[in-house]
Amino acid sequence: MSADPSRVLVVGGGIGGLTAAIALRQGGHSVELVEIREDWAVTGWGLSLTGPALRALDTLGLADRLIDLGYGITTIANCDSDGNLIAEVELPGLLGPGRPAQAGIARSELTRVLRDSAASHGAVLRTALTVAQTVENGTSVTAVLSDGTTRDVDLVVVADGAGSKTRELLGIDVTPAYTGQMVWRAVVPRPAWADRLFTFFGPGDNAGLIPISAAYAYCFLTENLPTPDVLPDDELADRMRERLRPFGGRVAEVRESIRKPEDVVRRAVNTVLAELPWNAGRVVLVGDAAHTPSPQLVSGAALAVEDAVVLAEELARTPDVLEALDAFGRRRHDRAALVVEASRRVARLEQAGQQTEVPGLLGRTHGALAAAI
Repeated sequence: MSADPSRVLVVGGGIGGLTAAIALRQGGHSVELVEIREDWAVTGWGLSLTGPALRALDTLGLADRLIDLGYGITTIANCDSDGNLIAEVELPGLLGPGRPAQAGIARSELTRVLRDSAASHGAVLRTALTVAQTVENGTSVTAVLSDGTTRDVDLVVVADGAGSKTRELLGIDVTPAYTGQMVWRAVVPRPAWADRLFTFFGPGDNAGLIPISAAYAYCFLTENLPTPDVLPDDELADRMRERLRPFGGRVAEVRESIRKPEDVVRRAVNTVLAELPWNAGRVVLVGDAAHTPSPQLVSGAALAVEDAVVLAEELARTPDVLEALDAFGRRRHDRAALVVEASRRVARLEQAGQQTEVPGLLGRTHGALAAAI
């Protein structure tokens, strides 16, 4: 427990915000979390919790529960468009014998577990609210919420995503950068052969499959597109099947199960990397608000959970909030930069048709991320 418990307001109820609420409550701080959405809706169908993510979640007592709800993964199989193996990447196991290196999981399940954990630890969770303004008071900060009410707190943790509106209020100048790619995701029944993370390098687009439970997986497709666009929702399933047409073998099998437009999401791939400092006074950025990699590294969630753990550690280490925030940023920046820059490099390699260089880059990056935080 912190030697000097603080009053903390967390902005954003995604992975970063909820794990921050859990870690800070475990550290003895008073926590209120505000989320602008009314229904805790999540975007996308699934994600992969990498070894570093599971290691950080293990310190919060959540790793095994999430592994049980998801699907354990130990390797990445990188294949050509017909499913022939090019290279296999053995993932670093960070939880010890008998536990997987990664876990695929439905986003809805992950969010539910994190929300329930935050509430059970005593965090106050409120929806349909966000921060409209913050005013520094020397030894505290006043947050004006979107409903006109105010909170006088010791710290505001900003976890409202890559397009963070609160970041703009702080004057931290960083604009999400489009990578030249769109990502498609569709939930599908899990084929019996999908017992690991698969990637398939096509002649133009790249695809993959990640199991998220015994019954389901999600198929992803990375589309190279110079300028992002928006397609009609009712066309998404048909359009995704068409984009997967150049792939044979296992992808062709999965392709035909993509039939419902509501099972498909398509988003522009943007990256964010804020330079230090990540705080303006007693207001600090965490998770995607500070650093957003592209999805090829499957490490956005890991960085967000690690941020929560490290922030709680630094607040426990020193009673001076500003010193703690400075130490937090210095511990986290280079690691986040490694992931964001590697993900940008992957996007450039894919766009240049140099996919055979991607497995080595992924392996080196995941190896580096196995180091202690």
